[in-house]
Amino acid sequence: MGHAAVTLRIVPDEIERAVAGLYVRSLQSLPPDVEGAIGGLRNAESDDTARQILDAMLDNIAVAARTGGLLCQDTGLPVVTVSVGRGVVFDGIAVEAAIRRGVARATREHPLRSSVVHPLTRANDQDSTGIRIPAIHWQFVETPDWLRLDFVPKGSGSENGSFLAMLLPADGIAGIKRFVIDKVVEAGGKVCPPTVVGVGIGGTSDLCMHLAKVAATRPLGTVSADEHGRALEVELGRAVNRLGIGPQGLGGDATAYAVHVEVAATHITLNPVAVNIQCHSARRASATFTAAGIEVGA
Repeated sequence: MGHAAVTLRIVPDEIERAVAGLYVRSLQSLPPDVEGAIGGLRNAESDDTARQILDAMLDNIAVAARTGGLLCQDTGLPVVTVSVGRGVVFDGIAVEAAIRRGVARATREHPLRSSVVHPLTRANDQDSTGIRIPAIHWQFVETPDWLRLDFVPKGSGSENGSFLAMLLPADGIAGIKRFVIDKVVEAGGKVCPPTVVGVGIGGTSDLCMHLAKVAATRPLGTVSADEHGRALEVELGRAVNRLGIGPQGLGGDATAYAVHVEVAATHITLNPVAVNIQCHSARRASATFTAAGIEVGA
């Protein structure tokens, strides 16, 4: 059996520096697709109050960019996805330790409010890390000479907009639609709309919930890789924006930037569906490592 040639060796210290930078950067500036989407919703909005709220969101983005301040006081739970291409050599334990150090370093040096506590004692180590946090996910891709870090600070307001149902196969697609719409209505203004509504369908309960978060943090303008998922994205997107929840839940047309759907195969007796919502400040940042260097992006 052949092996891919070594094309890139990962140095943990570089991972630490990159993660520290990504954490701060993700808290200070929105990706261009999100900022552009707020402007687009503002221009299309028919409700005066909703337009004023969207204007305030745009002003907040500008102030953060001008002053180096944060977009939101909630520094979130750090979530990192590591995508690894063929031919990349690294020590996984060392990389995970470097990610943890990078999160702690950013929190100390910026400084940032640490939002991470022990679930039982509520003790806060003041470095945005804790048991199994940062949450680190691994995936492997065909691209050679390539390792990418995707960083998302997942705020508690939007993370509280997380729901899972183990529906029956007999509930069908209609049951999935009903569950998603019901949960968007239930979340209302608590998730700081306009939002990205992430929907996971299929798999096991844990995979389904993970897929919903993957969907919620996808760049705007991307579509589901599954043709049935793409059709559902369009239908649910239209339905959500007819609910009238509007920006910050105070009424209007702009309830969501988009509904994103990710799917996985599931068991013949299962019909799982999960919802994870991302608030209007859909923060994320990335760093891509190649033989040519490190490139940062949204």
